[in-house]
Amino acid sequence: MVRLGRSNVDSIEKADVVILGVPDESKSHAKRKGTSRAPDVLRIASNESEFFERGGKIIPTCPMRGTFENKHIFDAGNVDNQKDLSRIVHELVSGSTLSILIGGDHSLTTEALKAASTATKSRLSLLYFDAHPDFVSSARNYYGSVLTDSSEYLDFRKSMLIGTRSAEPEELVNAEREGLQIVNPLDIVELGVGKVASMIAEKTKGSKTYISIDLDCLDPAFAPGVSVPSPGGLSSMDLIFLLSKTVSSGNVVGIDIVELSPDFDVGGMTASIAARILSECIASFPVK
Repeated sequence: MVRLGRSNVDSIEKADVVILGVPDESKSHAKRKGTSRAPDVLRIASNESEFFERGGKIIPTCPMRGTFENKHIFDAGNVDNQKDLSRIVHELVSGSTLSILIGGDHSLTTEALKAASTATKSRLSLLYFDAHPDFVSSARNYYGSVLTDSSEYLDFRKSMLIGTRSAEPEELVNAEREGLQIVNPLDIVELGVGKVASMIAEKTKGSKTYISIDLDCLDPAFAPGVSVPSPGGLSSMDLIFLLSKTVSSGNVVGIDIVELSPDFDVGGMTASIAARILSECIASFPVK
C-alpha cells in the first residue's frame, strides 16, 4: 500500500486526523470506471507534489491557511467493505477524531453519514459539493441516491448543495420539498465566494457538519479526471476557500473526497488538486 507522506503517527489512537481509503465503485452507474484506484493515486499525487528532496532531506510544503504543526495524522490504509468503514467512522467521530475518506464512488457517503449521525446522536448538517444533487428517489442504493438513502440522518434545512448544475427534475422537487438550499456556480459568481462562505457558516451554525466533496463540483478545466464531468463548475480556489473557512469552524466531524477517475485524468491535474484539497482541509482543522 502507498502511504500518505503527511502521515506522522503510527496508530489511530494517536491521531487527530485519520485518512481512510475506500477503493469501491460497486454502486456507480458511471460509464467512466476506475474510481477504485483513486485512493492510492491521490496518495501518490500528494507525495509527489507536496514534498521536495534536497540535500538528502525530505521537505514538506506549507499550506495556504492553517498549519500541520502539532497535528497527529494517520493514514489507516484502505478498507475492503462497508461494514469496516461504518465501524471505523463511528469510532473516530465518537472520539472527536476527524475522519477523511478517499473514494471510490459517492455511495460511501451514505454509510459514513449513518455512522457519524449515530455517533453524535444527532441529525447532521451536510455540505454536499457536487455537480449533481444525488437526490434521486425513484431508484435507491447507488451513487445517485445518497441524499435519499441518508435522509433519516440529515437536517436538510441546515444543509446545502454547492456547485449543483446537472440536476434531474425529481431531484429539484425533492430538494425543494425538504427545504434544502442549492447554491449553483452562477450564484457564487453573482454573490461572491466570501458571501457564500458566510451563508455556509450561518446555515451550519451550532450543528455537527459533514462535508462531502465530489470532484465533479469543479469545472472540468480544473478536474477533468472525474466519473461524470459537467461543464460550468467551481474554480479550484473557490472550492478550497470555502472548505478552509468551513473546516476551521471546528464543527466538522467528517469529510470525504470522491469520484476521482484516474484513467481520464490529464497530466495528473485532478489527482493533484484532490491532494491539495486533502492537505488544506487537514491544515484548517482546529485541534482541540
